[in-house]
Amino acid sequence: MTEPSHDPRQNHLLDSLPREQWERWRLQLEYVDMPLGRVLYEPGDTLTHVYFPTTAIVSLLYVMKNGESAEIAIVGNEGVVGVSLFMGGGSTSSRALVQSAGGSYRLSAELMKQEFDRAGPVLHLLLRYTQALMTQMVQTAACNKHHTLDQQLCRWLLLSLDRLQGTEMLMTPTLIAHMLGVTVDLAVQGAMKLQEAGLIDYKDGRVGVLDRLALGKRSCECYAVVKQEYDRLLPAQMAA
Repeated sequence: MTEPSHDPRQNHLLDSLPREQWERWRLQLEYVDMPLGRVLYEPGDTLTHVYFPTTAIVSLLYVMKNGESAEIAIVGNEGVVGVSLFMGGGSTSSRALVQSAGGSYRLSAELMKQEFDRAGPVLHLLLRYTQALMTQMVQTAACNKHHTLDQQLCRWLLLSLDRLQGTEMLMTPTLIAHMLGVTVDLAVQGAMKLQEAGLIDYKDGRVGVLDRLALGKRSCECYAVVKQEYDRLLPAQMAA
């Protein structure tokens, strides 16, 4: 059942569906609460649903054999979690972890595959989104290799802000460490450095962005590359 305070069309992909597809989907969409730290799936899991976040942000993580992880992309109200399902795979190699608490809608795997196989406007919309997501993954890998922790943290905060309605997010030190693939001590040091510079307010696991413009100047070029690709491929969604 859809809760009165939630609207699936807060997700920009769902909001971009043509009328015919929207009418076919709307009664099949199920609202799901997304608490911080919830795992939607683990590597190797068979996907039973795809998720369309509305107010939540989900981090896609690559998990090493020793348990360490690093973020490869984030998905918020601009997209969908579970692209491997309609790209031909029934499982995924990544972990999907709720990075910022909120809400989402999910659609069954069977219905999503049926819609994708119709080869209509939904297929083209999802392919454009997948290309933008792949750009984010590639750029994140390059950023993690070549740029400083300070630059990576700024990029990460900016990408998260693009997917939130406000300027505050709940981020524990452990979660930040998992996202960036560093120790908790380094994650805390990075956040405190930005706080001392007056860019964020960080207290009790809450991050409030005080100066977005300064974050952009402090970030590497990776944020701009990713944002430009989303704007190019999904202009209507990102404008929303």
